[in-house]
Order: sequence, then structure tokens, then C-alpha cells
Amino acid sequence: MQCRRIATIFLFSLMALSLSAQKHLTAMFDYATFCLEGHKPYLETYLNFDAWNLHFAASADGQYRAHVEVVYMVSHGDSTVHLKKYILNSPAIGDTTQTAFNFMDVQRVAVANGTYTVSLQLRDTLSNDAPVVMTQNVQVDYDRVKLQLSSIQLMSRVEPTTSDNILSRYGYDMEPYVNDFLPEQVKTLHCYYEIYNVNHLVFRQKFLTVAYIEERESGQRVDNLSQSAVQQGSSIVPVVTSFDISQLPSGNYNLVVEVRNKKNELLISGRVPFQRSNPSVATASPSTVGFSFAALITDENQLNDYLRALYPIASSAENEQAMALSRQIGKLKEKQTFLYTFWTARSPLNAEQKWNEYRKRIDYVIARFGYPRTPGYNTDRGRVYLQYGAPDYVRDEKNFVSALRLGSGTASQQAVSGEISNSLGHIHYLPYQLWRYNQLPGDDPTRVFIFWDQFRSGYYTLLNSNAKGEQIDPYWERRLSQLQLSDEDVGEVGEQFLRGY
Repeated sequence: MQCRRIATIFLFSLMALSLSAQKHLTAMFDYATFCLEGHKPYLETYLNFDAWNLHFAASADGQYRAHVEVVYMVSHGDSTVHLKKYILNSPAIGDTTQTAFNFMDVQRVAVANGTYTVSLQLRDTLSNDAPVVMTQNVQVDYDRVKLQLSSIQLMSRVEPTTSDNILSRYGYDMEPYVNDFLPEQVKTLHCYYEIYNVNHLVFRQKFLTVAYIEERESGQRVDNLSQSAVQQGSSIVPVVTSFDISQLPSGNYNLVVEVRNKKNELLISGRVPFQRSNPSVATASPSTVGFSFAALITDENQLNDYLRALYPIASSAENEQAMALSRQIGKLKEKQTFLYTFWTARSPLNAEQKWNEYRKRIDYVIARFGYPRTPGYNTDRGRVYLQYGAPDYVRDEKNFVSALRLGSGTASQQAVSGEISNSLGHIHYLPYQLWRYNQLPGDDPTRVFIFWDQFRSGYYTLLNSNAKGEQIDPYWERRLSQLQLSDEDVGEVGEQFLRGY
């Protein structure tokens, strides 16, 4: 069975964007592998775009559409297996206020067994943002005889096919659920998978498929969430299963599928993890929450701030739930339960310690980075501090002036060549802060952030960073120097950025 992988492709945190006027492309990526008759494996990939974070423009028909340029490549070692560049158009809308929806792109690529790399480059054609780039390794390994399962795919909807389309498979239209987080609004959990070569074990006889939901930590099955079905042996057996999860409490779970013979002996099994948020259903007994760290926060306004400040480390679905709760009045217990669930799901054994560590970050950014009508956690510095913690080094300059010898070639080229010029320029930089992190998770050493006070108002925004997934502006120093430097020049602040101090 191929394991499920989900990646978020973004320039900034989704909640950070929704709290500001900025729009930056955000997408969720997932993939699955399957096999056709005659041992023909194929890779299926999914991109789910949040329309709110895209720019829309009027089309000739008077409707508004967003356009995403996609460069899609599948490679095997040094060989390119599949390369495609195309424009993905969003569904049409009547006006630009109707962007509260997602839309999906599905691609299928025939492959052989082996290890592949999927490379994506995404660009909002109506934005000046640099393209977003990501890569994902995929392992494909299907046997001609051995009993195997395809990827286990969570589905947002399953309906009988009326007209064949890219979502059609074995008589059903199935839209993949490109996330492993199920918010309260999701009442039904669908899943799809395929069984290969079971006929070599049971021939044309009947066998049993079983599906159930278990708690991830304890492995205990959830009551009333188990199903079984009798199947007929064949080279490929497609299976669709659905669960009513409206009463499934918040927590971490596995969806488990099993294949058993007529003696009820287990032949093969697979599982896919997911996280559930369902504040209206008690996650733990009132006594558990009642004596927890979350129950000690009784100021509802303060609790609202704490919920809103989770966005840098939360999924988009969790953010939606936290924001919805924070806008409601008189929901103290529900908010306490959400906070308790959020941290116990991430760290069951030391949830209170992890929360206290993060709470100190929240209190710090509220006190240090706030601006009139903008709480500190909604600022760029606040977001970075919450997401990555305190920087290892900070340089704070309010009126930095540097000397730059002007002549042929860039400043850096002059420094290398030792060229002497008779003209000496003074570069006056706008106020800025340089933050350095010696090591960020999943990134190279020495990651640097440059924040600038563009209008000398005390409000700093992120200008440039070399950290993965963060904003990149190749001409940032020209802007910081108030256009005194050319695009090619590397001035003294640019050297600081390269050094990290």
C-alpha cells in the first residue's frame, strides 16, 4: 500500500492572510497510486486551491475568474517522465466577493515501479508574487501476483457517475478530500481503495472487507464505527466505505481497512491517519477539561486572542474552527474544549507544558509587536515569532547609513576586485530589523528574515527571507534603500543578510 502524503503549498500562513488585505496563493497537495488491469500502475495527484487567496479578473463573458500557471513535472532519477505546463482556470463567479470556495486540479500519469519526484511550480498570473515551488517523492511498487492494497483515499463526496470525467472510477464520481483534518462541518467520512490480486488467494470465492475507526494513541476501536462487506474475488476489487462521524469526538484517529478470507483470517490491512475537530461533541469528560490548563482561562476575550493566535501552527481547517469560535459570545466551555483538544492532540503526555511554552510566545508578541487596531499576533513579526520561536540574533536599525563606492560593476564586484572609485555614496536605509535563526525544522542552517518599517510608522512587515516557504523579493535591498541602489547592487545590509548578522 502506498502511504498518503499531504503538503501545504503557501507563501504565508493562511490565517495570517485572511486577517490582512493581502492575497497569496495557497494550495493543498496530495497524491495516490493505483494500478490498472494488466499491471499498469499510475500516479494520481491533487491540487486543492483556496479561491479567497487568488486574484480574480473579469473575462469576456462578464464573469470573474482566477488563473494559476502550473508547471508539473514527474521525474525518475535524471529522466523526465512527464512534463506539462498549463493554465488552470477557476470556476466563474459573478463578482469578486464570491470567493469562499475551493477548486481542484487532478492529474494522472502512467508510471512503472520505482521512486519518482513530483515537482510543482505554481503562479497566480494576476499577482506579482514569485512562483511557489514544491517537490514530493513518491514510491510506486505493485506486484503482479502478491495481494496488495492501493492508496487508501479519503473522499469528500461519492456519487454515481452520470457522465465520465476525471473523477470517475468504477461507476462513481469520487472527489478526493485533500486534507487529513476533518472539521465539525464534515459529517460523513468516505474512503476508497482497491484490492489487487486477491483472486490468487481466494480464486472466485467470496471474501470479507472490514473497515473501522480506531483511536491512534490507544489503538482502541471507536464504538459503532465499524463496517464489513462481502466481496467477490477478482484481480481488482474496488471498495467504497462511508461512516457517519457527526458524533465522533475531537482527537487523532486511524481509518483501518482489512481483507479477510471466509475463515475470517486476516490477509492484509492498511490504515490512514486523520485528525478530527468536533467541539460540539465532548472530547473528554467534563471533569477532565474542568481541571485542565484550558479551564483556568476564564476570561473569554483573552481566550479569543489565544484561539486566534494558533494560526501559524494550525491547519487551515483548525484555523477556520478557531476563528468561528472566537467570533461567538458565551461559548467559554466550547473554547476551552477546543484549546484543550488542540494541544492534547499534538502532545498527549505534556500538553500543558507545550501550551505554556506557546502561550509565552503569544503574550510576548501581543506586548511587543501590536499596532493600533492590529494585535501583535496578526503582524508579520508576530507570525514569525509564533511559528518559529525567538530568533537567535536580532539587529534593529532605525537610521542606518552606509558608504558605497560607486563605479563600474556592482558593489559586491567592486569589493572583490578592489576597484577604487572617486565617487563615494551614502546609502540611507529605512528602519529595519534582521532576525536570524541558526536552525529551523526541515530547513538549512542560518535562515534570515528582514522586516522593514516602510512608512516610518513603527509598523514592520516582512520584506525578504531565505527560509523555506517564506517571502522572497530579489529587489528587497533596492526598496529598503529607497531606490538608491540598483537592482544588481548588494549593499551593506545585503551583506548583513548573507552573513546573518
